[in-house]
Amino acid sequence: MILRFALGAAGLAAAMAVASVLALAEVPPVVAQTPQVPQTPPAATAPPDEPFAAETTLTARTVLSTKGTGTWDNAFQTITGSLKKLKAYSDKEGLKVDGMPMTVFTSTDDTGFQYQAMLPLAEAPKNAPHGDVTLGQSPEGRALKFIHHGSYDDLDNTYEAITNYLDEKRLEAKDMFIEEYVTDPLTADPKKLTVNVYVLLK
Repeated sequence: MILRFALGAAGLAAAMAVASVLALAEVPPVVAQTPQVPQTPPAATAPPDEPFAAETTLTARTVLSTKGTGTWDNAFQTITGSLKKLKAYSDKEGLKVDGMPMTVFTSTDDTGFQYQAMLPLAEAPKNAPHGDVTLGQSPEGRALKFIHHGSYDDLDNTYEAITNYLDEKRLEAKDMFIEEYVTDPLTADPKKLTVNVYVLLK
């Protein structure tokens, strides 16, 4: 998972890497030592006409959120554990989920990460959440969207391609990145996931 460290810590080679609910830490630059820039995502199952990078604008959403830390070796288990907690809370409180679950990585290094797992809601609940589940806003702003198809463990290949792309295009990004799970990681085959990776641009 070293490449995710390079992505989050270096602002993606040029100054790379959410909203008002996140306090982001600045991390020293890291020089990416990767060769050529791939023109397509590394996932073999990607549709042939699917663009590698697409510019988009993220809109802030009301979300249930819980934060934590993890190591890259157990990233998938850590993240799905937090998403299960949010899903159980929304079911218990009768809240309407409206959107795909996501993880916002707020700080990374070569061994682990800090994150916020988020579950979008149709509307804010009447009663404020309690305990380690909070109410907040998802990130917003101009971003690049990259799509990963396949195993969660293979996301490193996608992050390597993202790092190369941003370095080649000389793009500057904020020190964070977002994973949005198009296929539900709680129920889908972990080897057949589709994940949107968002990088917010400065």
